[in-house]
Amino acid sequence: MTTSDFDPIHLACDLIRKPSVTPADLGALDVVQQALEALGFRVKRYRFEDIDNLYARFGTEAPNFCFAGHTDVVPTGDLAQWSVDPFEAALQDGLLIGRGAADMKGGIAAFVAATARYLAKNPKPKGSISFLITGDEEGVALHGTKRLLQAIAAEGEVLDHCVVGEPTNPDAMGDMIKNGRRGSLNCTVSVTGIQGHVAYPHKAANPVRALIGFLHQIQSHKLDEGAEGFQPSNLEVVTIDVGNPTTNVIPEKATARFNIRFNTAHTGESLSTWLLAEARRAEEGFNGKIDLAIMVSGEAFFTPPGLLTHLIQDACEAVTGRRPELSTTGGTSDARFIKDYCPVCEFGLVGATMHQVNERVETRDIETLATIYEGVLDRYFAQV
Repeated sequence: MTTSDFDPIHLACDLIRKPSVTPADLGALDVVQQALEALGFRVKRYRFEDIDNLYARFGTEAPNFCFAGHTDVVPTGDLAQWSVDPFEAALQDGLLIGRGAADMKGGIAAFVAATARYLAKNPKPKGSISFLITGDEEGVALHGTKRLLQAIAAEGEVLDHCVVGEPTNPDAMGDMIKNGRRGSLNCTVSVTGIQGHVAYPHKAANPVRALIGFLHQIQSHKLDEGAEGFQPSNLEVVTIDVGNPTTNVIPEKATARFNIRFNTAHTGESLSTWLLAEARRAEEGFNGKIDLAIMVSGEAFFTPPGLLTHLIQDACEAVTGRRPELSTTGGTSDARFIKDYCPVCEFGLVGATMHQVNERVETRDIETLATIYEGVLDRYFAQV
């Protein structure tokens, strides 16, 4: 097969036409597998619970440069608001429209096209190229990249550097590389007191007072001044719920939820320990109980400027004339799992319409991204 058989636009269309809304795969990983096997990759599928995953490798020697991403997509939303069938992969006026075009089937197509072009020039690279693709990034992420990394590590696979193809550019190709992400902690606070008449508060224990006191304590605490590459951590209360329809009854229960986006000054464990201590302090003098349900959905990570960030910046600048800034803004991604195995950065398409109705990217951006990824491979194997 020639490099023209791995056209990134055609590959992106083939992927979009597989309606792989988490946790369904519906053939999306088959498209990736067939393309990689045609290039000579050894491909293995890993299924954990209802999630299908793929790991593929070309070569056996170190270093192992990995492209990582996901073929699952978010639901379409109201179909009546789409101008096209979201899984048609419509090409209109230089745009590719469809669910997953930006996030991130266009990026995976660019991975494959770049690899095909690189291997056509370098059939025996001085190292290995691998693909780590999951079907669970847009979901709870329990049975995707996290378990796949554990499985391949147990089989002796070692990743040396990794690029995740999330859509990192806000407005134009060359805007931004994500070389870190904040961690995320969600907490539900449940306060149980004693119901009573508002005229006899001494016979009751008002959970609303205790809840407000606890929330005031944690919101008044300055988490940090920031960390290298990061803004200060922030805690935001997102809801307070009592559900009391009366005006003369002190309720028995009150709840609230909040989220903490934290930098590398903290871990999920250290924040959890602090929150539990604050809850015990808020219970003092309160004839009731404060319970916390804490879930850490991702730890903060930071890849300092160096080999990987410079490779991507140089390759991007050579193609676009723009040198991407390094940023740790935004939400979480599967890079939060990969960072425990090797240095990782994220760089992909323009993400202005990801998760929106009429999600779309410019076809020339997919071509540009493939050329940038090819440049990354050129530079990587020339330096290591």
